[in-house]
Amino acid sequence: VNGTMETVLCLRNDMVLQQAVTDFRLATSKSLSLCCAGSTTLSSRRHYRSMPTHGIGRYKYLLPKEQVSSQAVTNESFLLELSTDCKVKHTHTHTHTHTHTLENSKSKYTHNMYNHERSKVPSNYALPGKTTEVMLLQEQGTKMSAEGVLKTHERVVQISGLSSTLAPIFVEVLQMNQPEGVDFSIKQHTELDFQNRFKARLELERLVVQMS
Repeated sequence: VNGTMETVLCLRNDMVLQQAVTDFRLATSKSLSLCCAGSTTLSSRRHYRSMPTHGIGRYKYLLPKEQVSSQAVTNESFLLELSTDCKVKHTHTHTHTHTHTLENSKSKYTHNMYNHERSKVPSNYALPGKTTEVMLLQEQGTKMSAEGVLKTHERVVQISGLSSTLAPIFVEVLQMNQPEGVDFSIKQHTELDFQNRFKARLELERLVVQMS
């Protein structure tokens, strides 16, 4: 009888232990599922911007701020500086030719020469091109026919603070290295030269005249 009771008690204890293990597993699985659900809701609410690694790939704030170019000047803000006996404030080296390649090459040579002599070159710009039509007069009659069209390319290299003693030397060097078909002139910068940089808009000028 005692052996039978011990067997029954052992079986009962095993059943209770198995039931406890099963209940523990169910509770653990439920808690894990709740944690997973909570983590998904948390991850859906948490944005990338709130994380400390946000902006780790950005670099633009490290770059220096862009400075406003001195060439972006309006007609009203133009101020003409006067020259002195020792220095010329602003000088223009005006190059014009019928070939764009020669004009560009000559302007680059002039610009590099001034930079080599440590002279300031505030601007190097091209003027609006001009077109000249060549007319041919016929042998009989007064009727003229178009023979060809010549295009003129112009470019200006502006120098500031040129010494009066070095100016003749610069002119002589430019004349010695002047290619065929290229004409250049050096003169002091005036307000009219500044106005020539801008292309004339006839329609706008007519509207201004009508409004005034």
